[in-house]
Amino acid sequence: MYNCYFRANMMHPEIVSYARGDVNGDGIPDNVYLTGIKTSDSQFTRNITLVIQDIMTGGFTSVPLSDNAGYNPTLFLGDFTGDGVKDILIGITTGGSGGITYDYIYSFINNTAQLLFDFNLYNEQYQYDVIYKDSYKVEVVSKKNNEKYIIDISNKDADYLNEIYYDNGKLKNAIIGFVNPLSGLYPVDFDSNKVYELLAYQKIAGRYNADSLGYVLNTLKWKDNMFVLDSQQVAIFGAQA
Repeated sequence: MYNCYFRANMMHPEIVSYARGDVNGDGIPDNVYLTGIKTSDSQFTRNITLVIQDIMTGGFTSVPLSDNAGYNPTLFLGDFTGDGVKDILIGITTGGSGGITYDYIYSFINNTAQLLFDFNLYNEQYQYDVIYKDSYKVEVVSKKNNEKYIIDISNKDADYLNEIYYDNGKLKNAIIGFVNPLSGLYPVDFDSNKVYELLAYQKIAGRYNADSLGYVLNTLKWKDNMFVLDSQQVAIFGAQA
């Protein structure tokens, strides 16, 4: 049935991801699709759209996405709110050097789509300052929760450090880094209670995007009808011992 629907109603789009589970709360597994138009000479997909088939009625609901073009669109069904019904996690890779992703979570209770997580809103809320300091240190300040982290970059190679510091460890010039927008959103059931939290990755960069210093890892949990920050860590890269 669904193949006829896509051919008759969507013409060029095709199914690019599929999952099955009860997302409307009637106890019967539904069909959940991402459809899109693939580019003939690459893996780039445009017009990515969420389509849900209610198995009870056979009816389809189409949900457009605000940012709907990229690579490797994926679906994950899981309960993020604790109501016992699966929600829909969508991930799309942009393909840029920063590894930025477009991520959404939708609820579909009673066949009504409700946006629970929007990566654009997340990126607006989770902002950071990255400032190089003397003595081969970089300070990362999370504005969301006013937490400060210090990254020791003394294990970077000598050429890198010599461009930035004098021999006594003093900065030659002020340097401001940055933290990329969301670059990965992963469902993790930390509490083993069948309700998923979200683990959000954001890359910390120094003078340019390829100058990676580590990642900010934010764990988000559903509370008071929104995803709130539950914990935060900074992960750094190791060096050869």
